[in-house]
Amino acid sequence: MKHLNIKDSLKRNGLFISAVSLTVVVLDQVTKHLIEAYVRPYEAIKILPVLQIVNVKNKGAAFSLFSSLGNDLFIIISVIAITFIAIYIIKLTQRSEIFLLSLVLGGALGNFIDRLTLGHVVDFIDFHIGNLHWPAFNIADSALSIGLLLYIAINLWPRRMSPLLAPRRCK
Repeated sequence: MKHLNIKDSLKRNGLFISAVSLTVVVLDQVTKHLIEAYVRPYEAIKILPVLQIVNVKNKGAAFSLFSSLGNDLFIIISVIAITFIAIYIIKLTQRSEIFLLSLVLGGALGNFIDRLTLGHVVDFIDFHIGNLHWPAFNIADSALSIGLLLYIAINLWPRRMSPLLAPRRCK
């Protein structure tokens, strides 16, 4: 994990970070608005035998945990997390790490917008096998989870992960 000074990093990576994060936020917010407009709360629209679209209000953290703590606490936690990620990401030099943490940043921003504007997070993707359901989630959750898991993986196992994330050369 190489670091640059902040001014040089912003010049080199600011647009890239913004583009990736903004793409996640826009996709997340557009899909949530479509769900809110066309799917009634707790309605289930079957897409595949293991996938349905739902409209769930999540007042807690991941998997609706700690919902009794209230939205204000999650807003504060979100501000702290977004600030930490933003400060950390601009110090990175490896494009794969910047990309992955930009996904995390976009996901955190997408759910933060929901908390500020709605007082809860809209979840709508429901994977299940029979009656066993994974907790509903959204685009922001997906970007955040994928970005964070791959970021951890490339830092824990850099030799194994580097071929997967290295830029490919055209012949």
